[in-house]
Amino acid sequence: MELPIDYATIRVIWWFLVGVLLIGYALTDGYDLGVASLLPFIGREDLERRMVINSIGSMWEGHQVWFITAGGALFAAWPYVYEISFSGFYLAMFLVLVPLIIRAVGFKYRSKLKNPAWREAWDWGLFAGGFIPALVFGVALGNVLQGVPYHLDDTLRVSYDGGLFGLLNPFAILCGLVSVGMLVVHGAGFLMLKVERGETMDRAAGFGQIAALATIVLFALGGVWVALAGMGYAIQGEATPTGPSNPVVYNDVAREAGSWMVNYGRYPWMILAPLLGFVGMAIAFFGLRKQSALGMVGSSIGVTGIVSTVGTSMFPIVLPSSTNPEQTLTVWDASSSHLTLTIMLGVAVIFVPLILFYTSWVFKILWGRVTEEEVETSSHAY
Repeated sequence: MELPIDYATIRVIWWFLVGVLLIGYALTDGYDLGVASLLPFIGREDLERRMVINSIGSMWEGHQVWFITAGGALFAAWPYVYEISFSGFYLAMFLVLVPLIIRAVGFKYRSKLKNPAWREAWDWGLFAGGFIPALVFGVALGNVLQGVPYHLDDTLRVSYDGGLFGLLNPFAILCGLVSVGMLVVHGAGFLMLKVERGETMDRAAGFGQIAALATIVLFALGGVWVALAGMGYAIQGEATPTGPSNPVVYNDVAREAGSWMVNYGRYPWMILAPLLGFVGMAIAFFGLRKQSALGMVGSSIGVTGIVSTVGTSMFPIVLPSSTNPEQTLTVWDASSSHLTLTIMLGVAVIFVPLILFYTSWVFKILWGRVTEEEVETSSHAY
């Protein structure tokens, strides 16, 4: 059966779509994580903290759609990537899921009792539910850039040679701090639109400005580190974009110093990704300084640019193997079949716009600033 889009093209389309879904999660639940990370520091009194919690309390559950969709797309489009990343990063996944579960419970139970110690404990639980996932997501990407210690046998069964503490290396921690910084900026930008003006907004703007400057510096340091350390993997010889998906047989990848920087010369338009990261964070800094909507606009641009930088730097590599580089997963040999990708594309064309519509509709319905008076009087407030 002849399919409407050739195999090589649809593989690249799915590389782009998985990236879009990951960016969608970073832009939506990202500000939830950022707001939670700021909670104990910008809310000095109980009422101020309740106002911060209620700014995201009505939206955060819907944002998990992006996370679930991205995971489902990864499973269906790149099954080998899903298998290796979810098994190799198994303990790290738990380190993310436990705080996210605590966050969910915290929203529901935090204000059930008026005991200050009870509420203080849940506030730090909500902080952990924002800070830890933001950090671990960045640490994971930092390890992907360096290469993940896995190898495949002849039957494509994976063996992972690393561990949880092996993930916590200096470069990965730097990437984790970049992730935390950009999401704190994003959360602060959201609060500029969502909480009433006053001391809480002032503190959020102040912390957001510090985070924006820190993110710019750390992001630049990460780029210099990648360049000086000569990080990178590259396909040797000619790629086979239409070949079967079998990284054991059809792959030929090796470590190649500096190859993560090569794409910016080969495809000059890709330089837009890191530029958007820097420019977006700069816009966010000035927007937060003025406590305007530019804070959210800039942080959205910055988050998009920083996350995109990882994908554009690595293309067409998806998940490099540090122990057996020849088995590195690429866009060309880690995907599902041509027919599967085509069917999935049809599904995505229908459901991704629905998710966008739903998210936009929720924003419209729930638009407006959260006030201390509303939090005190509303029976639905957290």
